[in-house]
Amino acid sequence: MSDTIHIQIDRADGSLQRLIGLVERRGFHIDGMALADEGAFRRIALTVRGRDAGRCMDNLGRQIDRLFGVRRISNDMIQSEAA
Repeated sequence: MSDTIHIQIDRADGSLQRLIGLVERRGFHIDGMALADEGAFRRIALTVRGRDAGRCMDNLGRQIDRLFGVRRISNDMIQSEAA
């Protein structure tokens, strides 16, 4: 099962790399990403799934929210079935 997390992040050097690295280090696979540049920030829809059943999306969301340069993370995580 995959979840989509909606994120707004600063366009600072390395911000996207930090986001991707955090997701992978926390035990999630990135199944898809949609990115839109909007001036000083980027809007990202990140589709992820845990490597195993022990991975918690709520914890990942809180960790992303604490990441430097993240302005907002949506409260709604849209669940969809993996293909």
